[in-house]
Amino acid sequence: MTNRPATPQTNDIPTRPPRPTWIPVVTALLRRGDRVLLGQRPPGHSLAGQWEFPGGKIEKGESPETALARELREELGIEAEIGELRLAASHTYGETSILILFYDVRFWRGEVKTQHHTELRWTTPEELSALKIPDANRRILPRLMEVMQHAHRDPHPSSP
Repeated sequence: MTNRPATPQTNDIPTRPPRPTWIPVVTALLRRGDRVLLGQRPPGHSLAGQWEFPGGKIEKGESPETALARELREELGIEAEIGELRLAASHTYGETSILILFYDVRFWRGEVKTQHHTELRWTTPEELSALKIPDANRRILPRLMEVMQHAHRDPHPSSP
């Protein structure tokens, strides 16, 4: 008879709930004077009809800044200079969680146009609270408004 260590029974091992799936997302605080650009999500996409800051998912191997420049090229047709990270937050939609990074974008080349969104809109921080926006943004709205208003007092010029 050999002495083998006892194998634990599967019901003896404590189970941990599955870890959520995390998606890293970058967004632009694209400014024109005291206004920032929002895009309305198209039909057939998640959160259709809601107003969002331009941006999207970070692809494997991309830095956040590279991902945001790519997303702005794809969504708006512009070549953007990505500025400072202004705000980071997280939110959970069901089984999926997002880490969302908000970057300043003050300078870009090209005319902003709808290549992904149904409509584009320049809005003030005060107008933002009345719009239908994703829960991830609504939850941090006071912080977003503070960042947007602080940037308006910033002495740096905006893009035309």
